[in-house]
Amino acid sequence: MKLISWNVNGLRACVGKGFLEIFQKLDADIFCLQETKMQAGQLDLDLPGYYQYYNYADKKGYSGTALFTKKEPLNVTYGIGVDVHDHEGRVITAEFEDFFFITVYVPNSQNELARLDYRMEWEKDFLAYVKKLEETKPVIYAGDLNVAHNEIDLKNPKTNHHNAGFTDEERAAFSRVLASGMIDTYRYFYPDKTDIYSWWSYRFHAREKNAGWRIDYFVVSESLKDRLVSADIHTSIEGSDHCPVELVIK
Repeated sequence: MKLISWNVNGLRACVGKGFLEIFQKLDADIFCLQETKMQAGQLDLDLPGYYQYYNYADKKGYSGTALFTKKEPLNVTYGIGVDVHDHEGRVITAEFEDFFFITVYVPNSQNELARLDYRMEWEKDFLAYVKKLEETKPVIYAGDLNVAHNEIDLKNPKTNHHNAGFTDEERAAFSRVLASGMIDTYRYFYPDKTDIYSWWSYRFHAREKNAGWRIDYFVVSESLKDRLVSADIHTSIEGSDHCPVELVIK
């Protein structure tokens, strides 16, 4: 089973940059998106063979997630059941026979860390949500987690220390996720691989120079470890400032 996650930085814009061709070529069983930046009725995607689910932010042109799956889920829910977090369209959960699949767009701590305190609340509540689901069956979650966990996960760790996405607080929060019995699947396969990133700033020719960050992930319950087949980051695919990330699972 092939799973793909992609922060498209505006789905309507991405469609104009070849999204449909990329979608067809990748041919995933489950394909999830973050930062769709749209409202209901603004785009009608023709994706034969897929069930489509969207979670929109209350605020127009902001955040938002989508989930496309070949197999119809048993159940689909939106948000994490905590009102303060559930107005920005950040989470969709699909229940399948033997796992839950979540697409998630984690809040950015923003310039001058204006939203770091909120982000820490989010981290606590989202992990509690995942762990509650795990009581029923294993969890796979994927998306833009807005954190480079370790120094090898970004090009310039020294100059970015204390910047949004590479603060001690955000990194520690992700360490807690892993300590709770979850696996960062890319690092499971490639524990020491460097210079592979999933996001590059549009400024300073960052992508050209490969001055990027690995902030897009597939995270799975420890109990799924034996089903992991491969992980990939499609660095050559354009259309957004992020590239798609992949997990293949038995």
